[in-house]
Amino acid sequence: MESGNLSAGEERFRKFSVYRIVEHLALIACFTVLAMTGLPQKFYSLGISQLIITSLGGIDSVRSIHHVAAAIFTVLALQHIITAFIGVVFLQWEPSMLIAVKDIHDALHNVKYCLGMAGRPAMSGRYNYKEKFVYWFILLGGVQMIATGFILWFPVIAANYLPGQFIPVSKVIHTNDAMLIFLLTAIWHIYDSIFNPEVFPLDKSIFTGMKKTTRT
Repeated sequence: MESGNLSAGEERFRKFSVYRIVEHLALIACFTVLAMTGLPQKFYSLGISQLIITSLGGIDSVRSIHHVAAAIFTVLALQHIITAFIGVVFLQWEPSMLIAVKDIHDALHNVKYCLGMAGRPAMSGRYNYKEKFVYWFILLGGVQMIATGFILWFPVIAANYLPGQFIPVSKVIHTNDAMLIFLLTAIWHIYDSIFNPEVFPLDKSIFTGMKKTTRT
C-alpha cells in the first residue's frame, strides 16, 4: 500500500501492472476502429454510416481496415488467454477475475444498499463483481466475435469444413454480438469509469495502475 498525497482514511494500491495498462490501451484503440468500421456496415442505410464509409475511402477500404483491426484483436485475445493460463497454472498467479460466491453476495448486498436496506455498499477485493461481469462478457463475446468473424472473412474455406448454414448464422451472431458489446461498453463500462459519482470525472486506475481505497 502507498499513502502519499492521500486524504485521511485513504490508501492506494496497485490494481493494474504496466503490461495490463498497455494491453488495455491497445484494446481501446482496436475496439474503436472495429466499431467505427463495423457498425456502419450493419447500419449502412443511415446517413452517418454512409458518411463514415465515404470518408474512409469506400466500402472495400472499410472492410480492409476492419479486417486488419480484427486480426490485431485476435492476437490481443490469444496473448491474453495464453498469458493468463500460464500465469495461473504454472506461476501460481491469483485467479482474481474468477467469479466467486462473494461476488453474488456483494451484488445482492448492493441491491439492498440502493433500496436503503443496508448502511453501506459492499466491500470488494481487487476487482468487484461489476468489473468481473464486464471482463467475462467482453472476453467470451470477443472469442465468439473472432470465430464468427473469420467464418465471414473466409466463407469459402469455412464452407469446406462446416455446413453452409453456419455462414448466415455467423453473420447474425457477429453483428448482434457486436451491438451488445458496443452498448455494454458505451452505457455500462464508460458510465462506471467516468460518470459514476464515485469516480467522476474519471477513474484513472487503468492509466496509472493505482487505485484508492478507504480504510475501515
